[in-house]
Amino acid sequence: MASPAAGRIRVTRLDEERLRDLYRFTASTLETLRPVPFGALIVDSRGGERLIRATNAVMREADPSSHAELRAVRLACKKLKSPSLAGYTLYSTCEPCPMCMANALWARLDRVVFGATIADASRHCLQIYVSAKEIAKRSDMNCKVDGPVMRELFNTLFTHPNMRKAFRSWSNRRVSTQRR
Repeated sequence: MASPAAGRIRVTRLDEERLRDLYRFTASTLETLRPVPFGALIVDSRGGERLIRATNAVMREADPSSHAELRAVRLACKKLKSPSLAGYTLYSTCEPCPMCMANALWARLDRVVFGATIADASRHCLQIYVSAKEIAKRSDMNCKVDGPVMRELFNTLFTHPNMRKAFRSWSNRRVSTQRR
């Protein structure tokens, strides 16, 4: 049985600064033709230097796997010319879905820190209800998962008027596809 301390979130002021930077980066999409609430940032775990940032590009790339976290991992591995991101931390605007969390584990990330939860995102778009912490717990690979952090702030990405409008078009697309 896990100790009470095991469930505590270990977030520093530097984590909060990185999350605010990620929030601003992702929020900048809200004034574009293709707004997205999902963003990811990968930084060196020790020195804190930013390696890469990415946003969700599912609609833009017509690729259901083009989530922000996967895109950030792909770009970071390419930049480092290595399939391993050991020594790096992933920050995400939202709790990684099972696909993204599994990818974080395979990439050997040290840690994942997220803002909003899967439950928060599910109010606006389809989700798979398996927590990132559960995926990490069931893995042979080690990766600390901390979140939600600054949840209210990150929820504003989902409720921005331009994002709400975009969600309606995502929903319409989903319905029209199911009717075929």
